[in-house]
Amino acid sequence: MSAGKLARIGAVVVMASGGASLACPEEARADDYSELLDILKAKGSLTQGEYKGLLAHHMQHVREAASTSSRATQYVPAQRHMAVPTSTHEQVRTAMGHPIQPPGQIGIGGGGMDPDYVLAQAQQAAASAQASAASAESTWLAAQHSMGLGGGLSFVRMEKYVPGKGLTFKAGPVDINLSGFINGFYTYNSPAGGMPVAGGVSTGASGFDSSALRNGLLPAGLILKLSTTQNGIDLAAVMGMYPGIDNAKNGAMNANTGGSPVGLGTAGIDFRQVYVTAGNKKWGTFKIGRDLGIFGGDAILDDATLLSVGSTGSNSAPGNTSLGRIGVGYVYADWIPQISYQSPTIKGFQGTIGILQPLDEFDFSGDDANGNAYSAGSTQHSSPMIQGKVTYDFKIGGLSARIWASFLTQHQQNLTVSKTTTVSTQLLEENGGIYNMTTSSTADVAVIPGQKHGVTAEAGEIGTKLTYGPAQFVGYYYRGSGLGTTGLFFDGVASNGRKRASEGYYVQMMYNFTKKFKLVGSYGVSNLYLAPGESNPDLVRRNESEVGAAYYKMTDWLNLVAEYAHTSSAAHGPYKESDNSASGGMILLF
Repeated sequence: MSAGKLARIGAVVVMASGGASLACPEEARADDYSELLDILKAKGSLTQGEYKGLLAHHMQHVREAASTSSRATQYVPAQRHMAVPTSTHEQVRTAMGHPIQPPGQIGIGGGGMDPDYVLAQAQQAAASAQASAASAESTWLAAQHSMGLGGGLSFVRMEKYVPGKGLTFKAGPVDINLSGFINGFYTYNSPAGGMPVAGGVSTGASGFDSSALRNGLLPAGLILKLSTTQNGIDLAAVMGMYPGIDNAKNGAMNANTGGSPVGLGTAGIDFRQVYVTAGNKKWGTFKIGRDLGIFGGDAILDDATLLSVGSTGSNSAPGNTSLGRIGVGYVYADWIPQISYQSPTIKGFQGTIGILQPLDEFDFSGDDANGNAYSAGSTQHSSPMIQGKVTYDFKIGGLSARIWASFLTQHQQNLTVSKTTTVSTQLLEENGGIYNMTTSSTADVAVIPGQKHGVTAEAGEIGTKLTYGPAQFVGYYYRGSGLGTTGLFFDGVASNGRKRASEGYYVQMMYNFTKKFKLVGSYGVSNLYLAPGESNPDLVRRNESEVGAAYYKMTDWLNLVAEYAHTSSAAHGPYKESDNSASGGMILLF
């Protein structure tokens, strides 16, 4: 037998065995399509039900191909020189998609088997297998479409998880992102003594130690974000719920009021974020709803105590949050209803401008010994608050930097002050004696009798954040007139209707010794100055704190925190107070 004939016989055997392996159901799991289903199931891209359904669909096509092959004309012994009809070869050429030259006759020993017929049967089986593969491919493309991989709308799938970015699901053209955090700390606060300071943030004059299981500067948080693109516009809707772990207590600051550690209490639910955005990278983005303010926003977001406790504020009756560095380095940005516009980033520069819900002037420091308020208040606003900011991000070698500057202005109208009036009346008793009857009444009156006096509060800030390798530095400074201290417009206007000046700053150093362990140290001050013509020796002049903390990242989610903080407050008179606190706990972010 010639070598050419042997080669042709080998080709027939290989093609026949290959076609049989594709057409046989028992061996179908070894093909590329079923292996792809196995891989997708292992990675979590397919549920068990989806996997079984797609595999069953594929196996049905394989069985149909096998059945077609078995119904083919059975082999009939042929004469030694039987020729394969031209039409048969044309059918083979059509099935395989490329020309096939009909072979000549092959003699094997002295037997009588037509090799051309065997080749045609093998080619037909291979064609059936190829048709089955094409059907399987069509099924897979349909599955891709239904899962959203091809733009389908009927299937929800999960994007690859990135630590710190939350969980993102795709429902057709809509991205659904869930992110959040939970924290808890044991905090021990020890007063270092002193006398109470009106408007101070230290607890040093309380006279007793306190233990609390509480939240840190952050409460817990669950943020839902829906985003999509329609008609070239990027749209997003955000809702952020921030509950605390301690009992809530009704008060002027709602969920941020000091807590109520009494049985049968419930934790506070704080919906801080409810807003929508619309825009794109070319034209910028508009925002409407409730979100973090523009002025002071970077100061608190770059504050390391955001992940710990810092100054406790009230530790004996903890509320949703501690103070962190609020009031001891910056004024709280707050969550404020707003309409704002953020420009595209151009060569590292970006601008933001917005109108925000005007906030009242608030007497945070309380009343003096005679029942008269230290600070004026207001409840009327004919114009909104305006805030704006410019940021510049750049890199120089291994240094990454951000510089920002922002401003705030708001007109405060019809300023009033709470005053207590005491009236003493002498009454003549029946026995001829005299009885002094004293009555007191408290009311809000105009700071200037007979006038609806108002002021314009103004403030500016500047800050920088520098990162070089494992080291990071944050420096920040603010100054305001009528701005107040601790919170926006807290004690910003004196009881005589004149504005108080205020300023503050903080510096912070962070060093990552390893990818998991870092140390942070920071120092900050907030100053409040007396208004012209004012004399209030008990009013706070200075709040300051020093904080040192260690952070250990156990996993992508879990961080352990240990912290020490010293907080002090000083009045314009001789009064001072200070306290020390130690905290340990954990924060989980996903």
